[in-house]
Amino acid sequence: MILVYLLIGVYALGMLFIFIYSLAQGHLLLNFLKSRNKTDLIPQVPESWPLVTVQLPIYNELYVVERLIEAAAKINYPKELLQIQLLDDSTDATAQLIQEKIKKFPEVNFQYLHRTDRKGFKAGALREGLEKASGEFIAIFDADFIPDPDFIYKTIPYFNSEKIGMVQTRWTHLNENYSLLTKLQAFALDAHFLIEQIGRNSQHAFINFNGTGGIWRKSCIIDAGNWEDDTLTEDLDLSYRAQRRGWEFVYRREIESPAELPPIMSAIKSQQFRWTKGGAECAAKHARGILGEDLPLSTKFHAMAHLFNSSIFIAIILVSLSSIGVWWAGQQGLISEGLFRLAGVFLVGFVLIACVYLVAFFYGKKNFWRSLFEALYLLPLFLSISMGLALHNAQAVWEGLSGKKSPFIRTPKFNLESGKTGLKANSYLASKIPTTTWFEGVLALIFSAMVIIHLSTGSYELLPFHLMLAIGYGLVFITSFRSYGLGK
Repeated sequence: MILVYLLIGVYALGMLFIFIYSLAQGHLLLNFLKSRNKTDLIPQVPESWPLVTVQLPIYNELYVVERLIEAAAKINYPKELLQIQLLDDSTDATAQLIQEKIKKFPEVNFQYLHRTDRKGFKAGALREGLEKASGEFIAIFDADFIPDPDFIYKTIPYFNSEKIGMVQTRWTHLNENYSLLTKLQAFALDAHFLIEQIGRNSQHAFINFNGTGGIWRKSCIIDAGNWEDDTLTEDLDLSYRAQRRGWEFVYRREIESPAELPPIMSAIKSQQFRWTKGGAECAAKHARGILGEDLPLSTKFHAMAHLFNSSIFIAIILVSLSSIGVWWAGQQGLISEGLFRLAGVFLVGFVLIACVYLVAFFYGKKNFWRSLFEALYLLPLFLSISMGLALHNAQAVWEGLSGKKSPFIRTPKFNLESGKTGLKANSYLASKIPTTTWFEGVLALIFSAMVIIHLSTGSYELLPFHLMLAIGYGLVFITSFRSYGLGK
């Protein structure tokens, strides 16, 4: 019986964490819906436009760097007020490609800065670039983005107070319709850039600079301590340090920053690992300090939910594995039916989470019925694959919370929509299959076996959950196996 109680305890704790997380998401959704009736922030056109530096951090970007430079050269802003820094840490032919490309735009104030030592990775490049930046404001774009030509004219007017330290714009997607994987990523990111960012910003809770597609007041960066490289998400870290010092951030959904989505699972995993581990590192760095500060309770609550949101993957792992033992104990009559019914309360959490993604998905859609059909298969697939990524992401979270350090691993870029290169031609793909991928295959088999057992025994309580886990781990394993096989 001790083992049974232990399993129930692990299962209940995991479900409780998911439920609390869902309440935070539900509150963000409520604030998002309420924000539609609020008076919008009024931009103020400056009497004189300021000096602006655009920073483009680059590391081995053969397939997208020319597109980036062309887009940066088209930025519509007085040339005498614009500096564009190419912060190049490349160790391959990208460096030569950049230098040849910028010669085609002699009228643009490009400043090429090449480092042979990648100290601090992206944070280090941004920090060193800032020392040579002439701008009062600093815009940042990663290599897979295409800056809006009017980005500066659209964002600078929102620095209408000396307290405003950063303006973040909404990511949109260049290749959303390339594959099912890109559609699912867009499905997830849209929820963050609509519900979460607006839900937090509308109630003056902490939001984050998303690493790209935003513009900073230079004095804010310096006052907050400049870029630090002790986490893998230098953007989230600086965001919290700045807001803890009293700086205010602005999020603008209507200003779009188009970017490429990773089209294969190995690239998605690389990105997810960095985001989830970096988020956990920032939680370890900031959580205690925030709880001890004189901040509104709602700000503290959403800060904790924000910083620890990646920990939901640990909860999913615990719930999914313990659910097998809980099901067995129920079959043996060791768990009362009343306890099972009580556990159903936690399912409200999944409903709230689903609502967040559905509202974001339907935002701006013109054809409701077509969108409804898409949602009917995208939502369960997204939830399944999110569960299937739990093992991979839980490892990242655990490393982040425990303080284990790892290098900054870039996400491979492809530029497939240009038609110039294919997947197999990409020289940046990983070829070695990680150990966790094989474990994902094992978990796919385990939960597939559980689905068969449920159907054969007529015990359907946990069938939907185990079916989603079987599909999720199966799809993650298969797509991972195929994508790693593309590497040379």
